[in-house]
Amino acid sequence: MKILFIGDVVGSLGRDMVQTYLPKLKKKLQPHVTIINGENAASGKGITEKIYKQFLEWGAQIVTMGNHTWDKKEIFEFIDHADKMVRPANFPEDTPGRGIVYLKSNNTEIAVINLQGRTFMAPLDDPFKKVDDLIKEAKKRTNIIFIDFHAEATSEKLAMGWYVDGRASVVVGTHTHVQTADDRILPKGTGYITDVGMTGPYDEILGVEKEAVLTRFLTQLPVRFEVKKNGRSQLSAFLVEVDDKLGTTKKVDRILINDDHPFFS
Repeated sequence: MKILFIGDVVGSLGRDMVQTYLPKLKKKLQPHVTIINGENAASGKGITEKIYKQFLEWGAQIVTMGNHTWDKKEIFEFIDHADKMVRPANFPEDTPGRGIVYLKSNNTEIAVINLQGRTFMAPLDDPFKKVDDLIKEAKKRTNIIFIDFHAEATSEKLAMGWYVDGRASVVVGTHTHVQTADDRILPKGTGYITDVGMTGPYDEILGVEKEAVLTRFLTQLPVRFEVKKNGRSQLSAFLVEVDDKLGTTKKVDRILINDDHPFFS
């Protein structure tokens, strides 16, 4: 099974990149499953039902989330029936939505899990204990287990990768918006990358207008962060090939599309 994952989509520029390049990537790479992290898709914070449905229309099968899951209040109106959306599974018990989703492709099932880290982030339930429960649950149905670990600290992401090595097929890190160059297959067969990177504004800082960020660093005064709506953009993604029966990763590839790394069909 080939799985294509598109990293944190930020604002309208990120959505435009998905709409433009996802069909091209699917034609070139022929993934069986496409997953998008959409927690920043609506103006940089949260997601709307319209955007969620657009991602599915453009070719995604699953949308993962993160710490901005609840930033658009309308999500409470649709998340429980958005059966292709996965929010962090270690949110408190009885939180709306689901933390694991199953999808069949060519009679092969994949389990997609979303978790959120705790270092420098909200004090949620322990993601390491939660992943034990979810992997145990998923193994009753499939050996192909994909984890989007939405976390701030690289050490926590690495720890998760090593913790589930040989038990999960893939661990991708999201949230920090800068693609890392440590894509690899861990010794027991888990495909891994610390951060897939961001899909959105290319000439700003993590998708936010750089002038505001610079003002914050130079003055330490509060400023309003706005997501850039025009200018150059980029797409960051990760492609993995997983053994259908064993659930181990056979190949990993980073994907980066921008003016300095143009797409070739």
